[in-house]
Amino acid sequence: MNEQTEQKQELELIRASDITPKEISWLWYPFIPYGKVTLLQGDPGDGKSTFMLTLAALLTKGSPLPFTEPEQPPEPVNVIYQTTEDDADDTIVPRFIKADGDRERLIFINEKEKALSFEDERIDEAIKKTGARLLILDPLSSYIGDCQINAANEVRPRFNHLIQLAKETGCAIVVINHLNKMMGTKAIYRTPGSIDVVGSVRSALLIGRSKDNEDERVMVQQKANLAPTGAAIVFSLDENGVTFLREAEQTADELLAVFSQSGGRPNVKTQKAVEVIKDLLGDGEMHLASECETKLAEAGISKSTAKIARKILGVEAIKPHFVWYWQLPDREA
Repeated sequence: MNEQTEQKQELELIRASDITPKEISWLWYPFIPYGKVTLLQGDPGDGKSTFMLTLAALLTKGSPLPFTEPEQPPEPVNVIYQTTEDDADDTIVPRFIKADGDRERLIFINEKEKALSFEDERIDEAIKKTGARLLILDPLSSYIGDCQINAANEVRPRFNHLIQLAKETGCAIVVINHLNKMMGTKAIYRTPGSIDVVGSVRSALLIGRSKDNEDERVMVQQKANLAPTGAAIVFSLDENGVTFLREAEQTADELLAVFSQSGGRPNVKTQKAVEVIKDLLGDGEMHLASECETKLAEAGISKSTAKIARKILGVEAIKPHFVWYWQLPDREA
């Protein structure tokens, strides 16, 4: 028997009749499910960390989360918060105190000797030891581990480990992430790296600035796999922290469109270039770069505008046989 035969996995079949259906349970319906991974994104300075710390404070006190009406008063829970962007003593804990959280229930894993990653066994151990119902990892780039974030075949295995951890422990896991700089494109493409970052999670949330008030922020749900998309949540952010104001109707694309260009007005020429390139490359095949450039020029689009549009869409330039081709990246999720 050769080595290949020895390593062959034995076939195991499972019938649907052998599986007991169960309902999804929620930390915050319909935004953050238990036993799943949620992504929270936004531009730097828009209040992502403060927002999550405020939720953590409410959870540790057993207070209802914003715009919920629980049948029974919630039980206080433990929360694990990991961040590489702010220090616990001068930023995280002071913000948590302002939010009136229970400091005994906010827990940190010591990373002084070794940094954590998605695959670190200490995370699993900490969740089980503390019974934490929420784990926050801030930001994604610090915790995904050593991988090319643009490569789907590297991103998926890292997230799969985190997904399995959430499933086994029943803990809600929220990963905080910064948006990329590709203004003017759909919100789902503002995620840095592979589209599998968004594809891996069951819920994706996004925080942006209100167009009507510079002190207000809006949280919208850009992806919802397990429930209907939730209403937008408007909140204020100032030196005293977060104050939840109201629910609203707004999508992720509408929220980000406000800031696609300075002055809040969309760049019509860039948007036109984006649409032309999407029409040219939408079949997923490679197309001659020279032919694409000709089509863009015929549409009255300059080379500089075309370059911006290519960057927004993540167009790949490929030279397999002495000639350059363009191709859209794999967007399947």
